[in-house]
Amino acid sequence: MSGLHSVNGWLLDTSALLTLRDDEPGADRVAEILGLALQGETTCHACFITLMEVLYRVWKDEDEKAGRLAYEQCLSLPITWQHETPELLIAAAELKATYRISLADAWIAAAARLNDAVLLHKDPEFAMVPVAQEVLPYKGGQ
Repeated sequence: MSGLHSVNGWLLDTSALLTLRDDEPGADRVAEILGLALQGETTCHACFITLMEVLYRVWKDEDEKAGRLAYEQCLSLPITWQHETPELLIAAAELKATYRISLADAWIAAAARLNDAVLLHKDPEFAMVPVAQEVLPYKGGQ
C-alpha cells in the first residue's frame, strides 16, 4: 500500500527509523512522513519495542554512547509511542501464534493494526501479515 494518507497515519517500524538514521535508500520517504507529522498533516506512531531495538542495534554496531543517542533522537521525533496494554498484548500474541514472525515484529504489527495505521518498513517478515503497509527499498536494491 502506498500514499501519504491513511485513516490514522503511519506506524514506523524499527527498520524505517534505522533507514532514516543511516541515510539508506528510503530515508527520504521516512523524512517526508515525519515532516508531514510535524506539520500536523498526518500522525506517526511507533511501538515501544522499537525503542529497545534501536538502542541495542546501534549499541551493538557502534557503541553504547551512539545507541543512547539514537534512542534519545527517536524520542524527539513527532511520534506517538504505543506502550504495552492488555489489548496490544493480546493482538501481538494472536499475530505471533498465527504467523511466522519475530516477537518484536508481532508487537509492531499489532500496534499498526490497533492504530489503524500504515506500517512503514523494509522487513520481508511482514509480507504475510494482514496489515496495511508500505515497503521501503531493501538494502542493495533487493
